[in-house]
Amino acid sequence: MIARIKRLVIVASVLVLAGCASTEGPQNPADPWEGMNRGTYAFNDAVDKAVFKPIAELYAFITPRPVRTCIRNMYLNLGEIWSMINSNLQQRHVDAINTTGRFLFNTTMGLGGCIDVASMNGQPRIENDFGITLGVWGVPQGPYLVLPFLGASTVRDGVGTGVDFVGNQLDTIGQIPNVRLRNSLWGLEVVVRREALLTVSETVDRTALDPYSFIRDAYLQRRAAMVAGDPDAQDLPDYEDYADVEADEKALGISQEKD
Repeated sequence: MIARIKRLVIVASVLVLAGCASTEGPQNPADPWEGMNRGTYAFNDAVDKAVFKPIAELYAFITPRPVRTCIRNMYLNLGEIWSMINSNLQQRHVDAINTTGRFLFNTTMGLGGCIDVASMNGQPRIENDFGITLGVWGVPQGPYLVLPFLGASTVRDGVGTGVDFVGNQLDTIGQIPNVRLRNSLWGLEVVVRREALLTVSETVDRTALDPYSFIRDAYLQRRAAMVAGDPDAQDLPDYEDYADVEADEKALGISQEKD
């Protein structure tokens, strides 16, 4: 049954990629829709500066750093469930076992994931999602794609993002019956994600000659390494992912000591 579902997903994804093929000769072969993508990037940047960034800055101002770290870790801990599922789908069962161990360790000894005791004890987070699963199954990544509000992606990862949202939420926050509480937790997650990237995004904007190309190249390099199972992939920065703030700051030479 799983094999049949896998074949259907691969066929459907390849058809989507074929339908999205471009006839223009791009400057970067991986980014044939650069004109459109830059427009979306500019839109996202404008919305971010007008809405999300001010809210994230206010959240950072009124919330002590230890509390922010605790909340961020708890969201990341919930994400371990979906990472484990994808590791199993990719037949990377050792990763799935390690991720399950991290989740149980942090949930119990780490007070519901507030404290990342697993990382403190030499068990780093193994990030995973359905876009990586599609890549492992052989679905080509397709053109680079900047999604409205969500940012850097590819056609394959865009398909994966939809599955990620359903899978990652249905096994965690999405199970909460209280609609007001559930929506509030989703909203808080958006703020937490943006706040975690405040220093990184400001540094990228200030130092990169072309932030768009800088983020694109880093994203594509990291995703390719993750699909290939490169053990160093987790250390590559993704400047739009709040789970990789430490790697982003290390790559940019930002001090870890913040207020």
